[in-house]
Amino acid sequence: MKILPITSNEIHLWLVDYETVADERLHAAYRAMLNPAEKAQQTRFYFERDRRRYLVTRALVRTVLSRYAPAVDPAAWTFPTNAYGCPAIGNAQAEDLTFNLSHTHSLIVLAVSRGRALGVDVENVVAREVSIDIADRYFAPPEVAALNRVPPHAQQDRFFEYWTFKESYIKARGMGLSLPLHKFSFHFPGDRGVELAIDPELGDDPARWQLWQFRPTPEYLVALCAERVGAGPPAVTLRRAVPMQGEEILALEPLRGS
Repeated sequence: MKILPITSNEIHLWLVDYETVADERLHAAYRAMLNPAEKAQQTRFYFERDRRRYLVTRALVRTVLSRYAPAVDPAAWTFPTNAYGCPAIGNAQAEDLTFNLSHTHSLIVLAVSRGRALGVDVENVVAREVSIDIADRYFAPPEVAALNRVPPHAQQDRFFEYWTFKESYIKARGMGLSLPLHKFSFHFPGDRGVELAIDPELGDDPARWQLWQFRPTPEYLVALCAERVGAGPPAVTLRRAVPMQGEEILALEPLRGS
């Protein structure tokens, strides 16, 4: 397994189309690295698509982390969770590594860095259609007002721009939906900018976080929220991969960034 260096001033995003990973030999190799609880969890999914997604996700996390910390075998990684159910790395040899996961219809995204909190979210904006009324219930008032000013044909896309950023932020905080979605908001100055505002009640500083949004294909929207560490902004590298088979770097400019 080829070692892949990563510094505290880098973030790597790994993208896998799990529906294309159909080789049973790969599946067998993936299953061999799962722990007993993961093996049991995979069998609980009713649909084959969900079983495959779970298997590929676990294999992706285990094999990719071992690229950065080769002293840890892919089967040896442990993932304790915090009080909100957010997983972290439990292996002493790699305590500075951080990661976050998201998946949607057909696509898995894994974010990895060192020494910084991370949150990532991906949505299939074509396969998943939502009611804009959800924004009225869960978004902050400035977001609802801005969304209502968008032409109807563009509202689905704008909804998911807000939604993916919101998901990435609550995941970076490691607190999930215990953070009220209407207590923080995103604003889009210009065509490519994004700004975060946080209610003081949440005890956080917007300047603590940097944000990006990518469109790897027309179907998918990916948002990344990362803690600022050090003097300069981290370099973000995207890779399309199949665990244990191959990978390629994607040359993508952010759709939005802070």
